[in-house]
Amino acid sequence: MESTTFPNGPVTMAGNLYLPDGFDPAGSYAALVVVHPGGGVKEQTAGLYAGKMAANGFVALAFDASYQGESGGEPHFLEDPSARVEDIRAAVDHLQSLSYVDAERIGALGICAGGAYAVNATMTDHRIKAVTTVSALNIGAGYRQGWYGSDPDSAAVATLEAAAKQRTAEAQGAEQATIPYVPEQSDIDENTPRDMVEASEYYRTPRAQHPNAPNKKLFTRSISKIFAFDAFHLAEDLLTQPLLSVAGSEAGSLWHTTRLHGQVRCPKTLVVVDGGTHMDFYDVPEYVDRAVAEATPFFTEHLAAA
Repeated sequence: MESTTFPNGPVTMAGNLYLPDGFDPAGSYAALVVVHPGGGVKEQTAGLYAGKMAANGFVALAFDASYQGESGGEPHFLEDPSARVEDIRAAVDHLQSLSYVDAERIGALGICAGGAYAVNATMTDHRIKAVTTVSALNIGAGYRQGWYGSDPDSAAVATLEAAAKQRTAEAQGAEQATIPYVPEQSDIDENTPRDMVEASEYYRTPRAQHPNAPNKKLFTRSISKIFAFDAFHLAEDLLTQPLLSVAGSEAGSLWHTTRLHGQVRCPKTLVVVDGGTHMDFYDVPEYVDRAVAEATPFFTEHLAAA
């Protein structure tokens, strides 16, 4: 693995580039953009997947999103879906600039919100030839409709009104407010969804806590950007590249994956792993290895040399 930077407009992106065993700089490799979850950083699950895919022969780039981790962009901890999608396009630019990457053999793999961002980027950037989602979460739908997708979109109005008041306060000099992505360990109770309990344990304990993602937070002004976003809008018409979707049968977020699979008309494969939760696919070996075992032949086939 080697550290790298690349431009995304005025923002300097920070990434880790994972190279295959026996790497030959004079060779020609298929490459993957690996996209981290909302509020995550490249050193967490995205780096884990990138390393495993590199071990299976791919060049793999994991990077910090704009406004997050070691990448530039202010204010830090902003979650801007349109910027997240543009990050992926910039990562493709970077991979295509590398002499040892075959520019016609680039794919995208994303985890959680990163999976949905990867789909959206693939829809609109056909330099990406295949896409894999793992525990996909369409962040806009997830925030509007709740973790289980049981709320109507209109339920988001009260939150948007509160966010508008906060933005007015900030414009008049108040400190910028943040909200947590996942609950503090002390805030967990019997009403906390199982996936959120596991997310708190992943992000807020030594299991995966990282100094570049302190407190797993985002600025309140992210709310209006997130709530207006639908990563899968027009996917049935614009996503023509092959899609592999992997998720757990016990994940409260499974509805994002099944909704996408039912929506698209591209070549598609759905793998629902019995017993898996949303967070199991972040770092639990049994589930990560299963996702990698599905993704490796998928990308091998669809990113094959001409």
